[in-house]
Amino acid sequence: MQTVETLNEGLKRAYTLTISAAAIEARVDAEVKKAAPQVRMPGFRPGKVPANLIRKMHGEALQADALNNTVQDSVQSLIADKGLRPAMSPSVELGEGYEHGKDAEVKVALEVLPDVPEASTEGLKLERLTVEASEAEIDAMLNNFAAQQKSFEEAKKGHKAATGDLVVMDFVGKVDGEEFDGGKAEGASVEIGSGRLIPGFEDQLVGAKANDEVTVKVTFPTEYPVAYLAGKDAEFAVLVNEIRTPKEAVVDEEFAKSLGLEGLEQFRDLMKGQIEQELNGLTRVHMKRRLLDQLAAAHDFEVPPSMVEAEFQQIWAQLEHEAGHEEDPEAARAEMEKDKDEYRGIAVRRVRLGLLLSEIGRMNNIEISNQEMSRLIMQAAQQYQPNQREAFINYVQNDPMAAAQLRAPLYEDKVVDFLFEKAEITDRAVTREELEAAIEAEEDPNHVHGPGCGHDHGDEKPKKKAAAKKAKADDAAEDAPKPKKAAAKKAAEPAAEGEEAPKKKATKKKADSAEG
Repeated sequence: MQTVETLNEGLKRAYTLTISAAAIEARVDAEVKKAAPQVRMPGFRPGKVPANLIRKMHGEALQADALNNTVQDSVQSLIADKGLRPAMSPSVELGEGYEHGKDAEVKVALEVLPDVPEASTEGLKLERLTVEASEAEIDAMLNNFAAQQKSFEEAKKGHKAATGDLVVMDFVGKVDGEEFDGGKAEGASVEIGSGRLIPGFEDQLVGAKANDEVTVKVTFPTEYPVAYLAGKDAEFAVLVNEIRTPKEAVVDEEFAKSLGLEGLEQFRDLMKGQIEQELNGLTRVHMKRRLLDQLAAAHDFEVPPSMVEAEFQQIWAQLEHEAGHEEDPEAARAEMEKDKDEYRGIAVRRVRLGLLLSEIGRMNNIEISNQEMSRLIMQAAQQYQPNQREAFINYVQNDPMAAAQLRAPLYEDKVVDFLFEKAEITDRAVTREELEAAIEAEEDPNHVHGPGCGHDHGDEKPKKKAAAKKAKADDAAEDAPKPKKAAAKKAAEPAAEGEEAPKKKATKKKADSAEG
């Protein structure tokens, strides 16, 4: 292979590789030998098909594989021989006019990682803001937990349904006088005020009693997922089977034991532990931001434009997503455009800090063990359906870039912990409100790995506090029970989200079919 360097400017490199036809042909021979044991042809025993026949049958595919593999090996040899450290995957382009039997000309372009200056990690001074879990917080968490364990009991005879009650019902829906697919259910249930049904449906159940027949008139939302129902007026004939009233859970010894605990004291200890874990996380966020601030102020070096662009695109995609959830998306996007240069500056800072932390880790022999990596892969695989997990695991194990992306957040945390140990840390007791205010006031531009890495970002600038609060609200909403995806596609959405009455199995089966 002949190598000619065509560009060496800053962090950019470009080369032209000439791979001889003989080298490619040798690779074809190797591919033929590799394929021979698997080739089946009438008249020949397995593995005994002549090489010339294999070439005749699979020549084009073998040629393409051989060329591709030879090019990949040549690029890897170039990187190793030149001692290059690519910032991103190299761009590889086969020269125009390549023909079988001739030399191949390959153009390779890449950006290399910069020589990161020796990190200045001495003299780091940090303040650790600490918060004690208060009894009031523990009580509030206990009560919230109890409220989520809401149960219902049969209402007294003649009780009229009110907000918060559970209504068990059968219904038949019609549009333009005709029943529609999925618009019928038996034994469906809904909590009035939950907002799970078509707007206006639940309100019209208020005041109903057991065995009442109610006519509910609603209009399907214009954005309803079933196109032929979107925006249409509908009428539901509802038979109220039963009304159930909420049974308030009392946080006491009996309640704690019903959860499988020894008693109320253990329950309080568990809630206190959760609050302390959350507070410790906030303390760490504040410390980490201050640490990264000090590192950023002490180091300045060139970073690869391709890495900056990739980071910027991640930031921009996240901002686009958040803007789409604002009351005025177009105004939010216009605001983003005005600050585009500042967001690109955040990308530069993130990339620089990422390279710096990586270098600190390398110089101090910080590593991710095989056991830690296996745990990361298995945790990430749980996000996929069971039948997709094995494919995901194989993908990560065979794709260095995917593995690096999965490894990065944990590696960053280990480097940050190492730097915490080197820093001079002073403690100061504060309230939760003071700690949260300190974090919000910072509006961190430091975080290294970008959206999607699982770490705190806080990249909104101070004037974007409304958007930041919106994002937090969205996160909180993720913890709430969600409608089934299949149910959202069904016209009988009113029935989809309720609990079926524990009556007859046949009744439950019908209600399930309405859910989809």
